[in-house]
Amino acid sequence: MTLTTILPGPAPSADDTPVLSVRDLRISFPSEAGPVEAVRGVSFDLLPGRTLGIVGESGSGKSATAMGLMGLLPPTAVLSGQVLIGGRDLVGLGDKEFSQVRGSTIGMVFQDPLSALTPIFSVGRLLSDALRVHQDLTRRAAWEQAVELLDLVGISDPRNRAKSFPHEFSGGMRQRVVIAMAIANKPSVLVADEPTTALDVTVQAQILDVLRVAQAETGAGLVLITHDLGVVAGHADEIAVMYAGRFVERAGVEELFRRPTMPYTARLLAAVPSVDSGVHRPLVPISGEPPSLVTLPAGCPFANRCAVALDACRTDEPELREITGHGQVACLRAGEVAEGSLDPAGDAVPADRVTGPARAEAGDIVLRVEDLVKTFPVTKGVLLKRRVGTLHAVNRVSFELRAGETLGLVGESGSGKTTTLLEILRLKRPEGGRIEIAGTDVGTIGSAARARELRRDVQIVMQDPLGALDPRLPVFQLIAEPLQAIGRSREEIRSRIGELLALVGLDASLSDRFPATLSGGQRQRVGIARALATAPRLLALDEPLSALDVSVQAGVINLLARLQRELGLAYLVVAHDLAVVRYISDRIAVMYLGHVVETGPTETIFADPRHPYTRALLSAIPVPDPERERSRERVVLEGEQPSAARLPRGCVFVDRCPLYRTADEDVRRRCRTERPLPTGVTERPDHLFACHAG
Repeated sequence: MTLTTILPGPAPSADDTPVLSVRDLRISFPSEAGPVEAVRGVSFDLLPGRTLGIVGESGSGKSATAMGLMGLLPPTAVLSGQVLIGGRDLVGLGDKEFSQVRGSTIGMVFQDPLSALTPIFSVGRLLSDALRVHQDLTRRAAWEQAVELLDLVGISDPRNRAKSFPHEFSGGMRQRVVIAMAIANKPSVLVADEPTTALDVTVQAQILDVLRVAQAETGAGLVLITHDLGVVAGHADEIAVMYAGRFVERAGVEELFRRPTMPYTARLLAAVPSVDSGVHRPLVPISGEPPSLVTLPAGCPFANRCAVALDACRTDEPELREITGHGQVACLRAGEVAEGSLDPAGDAVPADRVTGPARAEAGDIVLRVEDLVKTFPVTKGVLLKRRVGTLHAVNRVSFELRAGETLGLVGESGSGKTTTLLEILRLKRPEGGRIEIAGTDVGTIGSAARARELRRDVQIVMQDPLGALDPRLPVFQLIAEPLQAIGRSREEIRSRIGELLALVGLDASLSDRFPATLSGGQRQRVGIARALATAPRLLALDEPLSALDVSVQAGVINLLARLQRELGLAYLVVAHDLAVVRYISDRIAVMYLGHVVETGPTETIFADPRHPYTRALLSAIPVPDPERERSRERVVLEGEQPSAARLPRGCVFVDRCPLYRTADEDVRRRCRTERPLPTGVTERPDHLFACHAG
């Protein structure tokens, strides 16, 4: 089933009695350098049926706050303050006492659903046990309630699926099970810690709808912790912005997005690429790094990164104070911002470094892929494996990429994006079709020497910068490795490394440091410098920004745009963040179950999507604007992407397609039996889509 919905605005609460009151919450962790003050004096009230969104960079204290509310901190943590639920203070309770509250009065939705579910029990057993711990139920009654909960959170065929184990569910279905467990005993408070971070945009939309249903079913207050400002714009009633362990701004969602008053909040919003407009406004990264929570500087922790800081900001840390018509802000200059006489974002970055992704003219074809096919055997058995089927990961995919151009491959997990990327990087004859790089057919490469030579022309930037860099090597040696592999001399290597570090905006003093001592943004810049070492013509970017905070993303996006202009690079980008894809891509190819279902210029596809899957993808992207996010129509795809081992005979999207359900019988027959071929749009021949009903 496919739903076209409009997000509701904040739901008014009929009860003014808070379900959760937090007062001066403080959490610290021991370390060799001294106590880490992770949470410093957080206070708030949460009303029934209302949602408080907590946002901020990594390390700001968001997740520590959530763990403190749930009593899930490690034994070495020191917690003080008050956490009041129903007049009962949870701070100081032992684990046995807290276990009576956890799951009954307060429920939690974790970031990683697989780690939150015991793998040796079926999901029905897990839900039944969660119910029987807090309620006097028979096994049969608990099982029936578990089935009802699975049905409530949108699991199809809940009675049979209750017998399945967590590993048999997709990521989105596992998150639904976690939500069902969280609401099983109708708690008055729900805490959701990054509940959609690891999910595709379409699944994210489904999970957010399930959370809304769960909240309506229980009447619970929800603490929603996320880094996605679009998510809180559409789902929060109030937003608290955290920095260096404390709230620095707290206001209603409309007030905060309309006029951010704390400079940190304004800079966060300025760093977010917007998906609802074709205008590429400059992204402004936040310079510098968050302060250490071991030895915080005197004054405002944000002062050294703030464009409008005064000398007084570096002596005394400002407390949260009320701003008429807005909320609470911890800033000495909040009054000037509220009056409109001061821009909180300031002009912290030189104009030549804050540039939109202006494109160089497209040049020669660097990459040509024709009818690419990749399959994997499906086997059964432990000792004696036998082939029982074939998984069609990539099916007759074709595209071209020119110098100075960016092509974005988008789609849900399992659509074949990364497999396509890896087939190109293998530099071997593909299973089917043809791959040509820099004019050379990789299927005709006869020697290892020629393969090494061609390898210089294509490099990759990985998703996880820390996992992609050898932790035992300093930055100098990490960048030197590819240069040594192609036979450069020591003098050439030393000179080239200096050029590369300057090119990616890193100081030469970092060359002696190890990856673990660098920030996420610095590590990703080192990865880009390493990829550029051999002067490639094509960069494959596999989710290059997904592991970074939004403020760091902006700097890396600007860097990639500048490098492309200066070096004429071709980028092949695999990403699930379509706002980022729109910002950096010239063309987009939308993939579903190994097939390209639509391709064309980026702005054309965003303005006029023709394939129903593309429309669903685009409508599911959260927009960081409360008014637009809550009023726009959304197409939410229900159900899961089917297995590529059992492809439909006709259109691969037929089982989830909203157009199929309303089409006439002749079109429906073609959808079931005939694979649609790419068809050009009359007014835009470079815009192709594969749909019988479109």
